[in-house]
Amino acid sequence: MAVKAAKISVYAWEGTDRKGTKLTGELSGQNPALIKAQLRKQGINPGKVRRKSISIFNLGKRIKPQDIALFTRQMATMMKAGVPLLQSFDIIGEGFDNPAMRKLVDEVKQEVAAGNSFAASLRKKPQYFDELYCNLVDAGEQAGALDTLLDRVATYKEKSESLKAKIKKAMTYPLAVVFVAAIVTGILLVKVVPQFQSVFAGFGAQLPAFTLMVIALSEFMQQWWWLVLGVLVAGVFGLRRASRKSQAFRDWMDIWLLKMPLVGALMYKSAVARYARTLSTTFAAGVPLVDALESVAGATGNIVFKRAVLRIRQDVSTGMQLNFSMRSSGIFPNMAIQMTAIGEESGALDDMLDKVASFYESEVDNMVDNLTSLMEPFIMVVLGVIVGGLVVAMYLPIFQLGSAI
Repeated sequence: MAVKAAKISVYAWEGTDRKGTKLTGELSGQNPALIKAQLRKQGINPGKVRRKSISIFNLGKRIKPQDIALFTRQMATMMKAGVPLLQSFDIIGEGFDNPAMRKLVDEVKQEVAAGNSFAASLRKKPQYFDELYCNLVDAGEQAGALDTLLDRVATYKEKSESLKAKIKKAMTYPLAVVFVAAIVTGILLVKVVPQFQSVFAGFGAQLPAFTLMVIALSEFMQQWWWLVLGVLVAGVFGLRRASRKSQAFRDWMDIWLLKMPLVGALMYKSAVARYARTLSTTFAAGVPLVDALESVAGATGNIVFKRAVLRIRQDVSTGMQLNFSMRSSGIFPNMAIQMTAIGEESGALDDMLDKVASFYESEVDNMVDNLTSLMEPFIMVVLGVIVGGLVVAMYLPIFQLGSAI
């Protein structure tokens, strides 16, 4: 019969040391009595001990991939410093402000304390620790080199999240500007254009075609703005739902993004970087190449590369060299293929793949900066055309009236 683990909470305490100096701090424990006992062992005379209240800003806070990357880096540091595993969980858990992350660390600790291996404990949380992560930790435990493997996993997670952040940066800026432009245009059409329309009604003259078109658009927006807003909201909601629920839709998006100008090159290089980084990390951990490629396929983040890597895995399992199989797939750049060939010939495949990953991560970084620089003048032109076009449409009849006078 399984024994239910006692709930661990964070307590804020006040006390004095042997010299009478007032001290304060926080400790994790099951109840105030155990917290006081811990303090007395440390030579502290405990005073008030109360459960720490959770800030409303932290309620419902989700665990992000960055939190998992930080947890991994901290665990690697603790292991290298020789801190026992269970004590490492206590130290790391107390350092997180996110209650959900503290709870996750505590649950993993309870599993390990119950006799499970670290990797087996992580496998019970698949929503936070994927198969690749767990396999690498398992390899570290089996080889007695958990500190080294955790360091590699931490580096892998940090690089992966940095790459994702760069891609999000490239996508977020133009989308934000388009959103602002849509709001400004809507306000002009609904609030500003009708004011001019009432002035034009007293002219008694034929208005320019451009002005009539803008007035017609304004009248449509005044009457049907709720429909336009509803379609936009439904479209965004529908796309998000489809991307979560439909694998076919996600596959179509992956293929479509690779074909887009500018963005396609960015997505392509980021996929190559993820492929090289993941394969380098798994191969360096001692995972056999065929098994490593299975994990790599899911980590590339694109269906085109996933299918290619699975074909490469089949080729490698039959005895074909990795670089030949990569070349026959037709999607990998020559530089990555040549570096892989050198790595296979020299017996330093993990090192060569690491260099490939670093090169393409740097390329992605440069592309994001260049794309942002190129988008700024382009977006300014678009905004100028939209807003300027509306202003010209409204003032064009006034200019014509002035020239007639």
